[in-house]
Amino acid sequence: MAHSARRDSPELPDFSLLKRLARDQLIYLLEQLPGKKDLFIDADLMSPLDRIANVSTLKQHEVDKLYKVEYKPIVSIILALASKLSGMFFHIASCCISLVVPDVANADKAAGRFRRYKIIFTPQKFYACEAVLEEQGIFGDVTTDEWAFYLLPLDDDIISLELPEFFRDNFLAGDQRWVRTAGSALHLLHTVYGPFSKIHGIGRFSKMAYESWREQVEEGETKARQAEIGKVFLIDRDVDYVTPLCSQVVYEGLVDDIFRIKCGCVEFGTDVTSSDKRVKVMLNSQDKVFDEIRNEHFSNVFGFLSQKAKNLQTAYDKRRGMDIQQIKTFVSEELKGLKQEHRLLSLHIGASESMMKKKTKQDFQELLKTEHSLLEGFEIRECITFIEEHINRQVSMIESLRLLCLLSITENGLLPKDYRSLKAQYLQSYGVDHLLTFANLKQSGLLVEQQPGETLTVMESKVGKLVNDKAAGKLTDAFSSLAKKSHFRALSKKLNLVPKSDEEYDLRVPRDMAYIFSGAYVPLSCKLVEQVLERDGWTGLEEVTRLLNGHEFSVTGSSRAKNDAQRIVLVMFLGGCTFSEISALRFLGRERGYKFIVVTTAITNSSRLIETLLDNHA
Repeated sequence: MAHSARRDSPELPDFSLLKRLARDQLIYLLEQLPGKKDLFIDADLMSPLDRIANVSTLKQHEVDKLYKVEYKPIVSIILALASKLSGMFFHIASCCISLVVPDVANADKAAGRFRRYKIIFTPQKFYACEAVLEEQGIFGDVTTDEWAFYLLPLDDDIISLELPEFFRDNFLAGDQRWVRTAGSALHLLHTVYGPFSKIHGIGRFSKMAYESWREQVEEGETKARQAEIGKVFLIDRDVDYVTPLCSQVVYEGLVDDIFRIKCGCVEFGTDVTSSDKRVKVMLNSQDKVFDEIRNEHFSNVFGFLSQKAKNLQTAYDKRRGMDIQQIKTFVSEELKGLKQEHRLLSLHIGASESMMKKKTKQDFQELLKTEHSLLEGFEIRECITFIEEHINRQVSMIESLRLLCLLSITENGLLPKDYRSLKAQYLQSYGVDHLLTFANLKQSGLLVEQQPGETLTVMESKVGKLVNDKAAGKLTDAFSSLAKKSHFRALSKKLNLVPKSDEEYDLRVPRDMAYIFSGAYVPLSCKLVEQVLERDGWTGLEEVTRLLNGHEFSVTGSSRAKNDAQRIVLVMFLGGCTFSEISALRFLGRERGYKFIVVTTAITNSSRLIETLLDNHA
């Protein structure tokens, strides 16, 4: 069922080396304090750490006990733990504001106990971290270090920085501390798999990350080596907000929307397993069933799984009529693999059935129809009515905000009367404590109110001048709406992001990247990658970059990579990337003979994006 490659695909680099580098550095840090030690790990780091060094590896290096740290200042629990700790206390922290170390250290002081404390900050240590320790009065009692754990390979072609906070910190708070981390991640990839032949990018933070990387390259030594990655494309998440706000309908994206994939792992509940046990499953190319359906439109998945089940049954049935020797060979060589495939097939069938039930309940088709209308710019009044009903029925707090944001982005802001009305209805339904959420969404550019005349195009301004004041006073709502074409509408037309709806779209044989949204929309982010690779730069896309507020760049690197490496393209998303975008890039790669490596600050989707901007987000 996998789409056939149009051209021979180059081999991807082996990213397991990144895991080994991270593990070796962690082991080195642990061995700096020999002897038994207790390890406190921030909750957010548990899953990434498990992918790098499992419990047995930590035990081999004298880690006695492991504790998961939640940021809740429960002093009584900390005091109880302190009495049980061994002679050394390690804390691996993702940020500096941790109450655990001061509480444990102060509890020890009060009890007259002596212990050594070490805090390892990852991916990097900031000055503010030490300032907090000084404020707490324990700066002289602890040693600190840095674990430069920048990149976690989630699959053969997906690498994550596991920095979900990047989006809120940069695009809402304007805190740019993680930009250097992104630059350091790029530097690590350049050191191990570079040098790169061409670097393209768009967005303010992409440009800053590129500049940070260049500084690090100039500071360090460059060893001549054979390049394994040819081109690099950096893109800020706010260049394309529309794509992550759309409902995902490729299998992997849908699984993420409904079950939440975390660090490449998903936990299926009893409704999927058809038992009383929950099951954790790694979702990557090693799962052969998943690998064949991950990029498929959900409408194709049941047919594939049904055929797979028949093929599996045929493989089992062939043991009938075998002699003893043949049965022995079958058991030793095939049976184990068939049983594993059968287990995975059962789980994916269960997951598909569960998703189908949930989506049917939520009037999913009606929801998709509304999204497609917003993307096309048709029947906007009907869409607003649908969103109002969604809010008033309290279907979902996050979903309602998502639809409001999608309406705002596609229309380049809401008309003042619509903005006030929809905001009032939302606050009435979900509570006035969400006022700050609206401020956050406005600050990040996701949900804004149109300012008078700000969205008129040059042509529309000329048309407006031809209409006298008396006639202008009689303009209908429809004409006003037509006069307020957004940047998205202009971009959509310029880049042909919305295919003509009168054409039949066969989702079984996709003809372009729009298949990831049922043929309704080609993701802007991926379209930009396609266009820039086609032109080897931004020449001819000046109008597009103007509409996207600029910050585009193309720089020739120091390498003339071999032909195979030239077809390996690294795309780095600053602020998060969706599984739908990854599926679209895989499709583009098959069509054009590229292999894409996606590097992202974190995997995101519409819910995660909105949740990071809620007023109660920590």
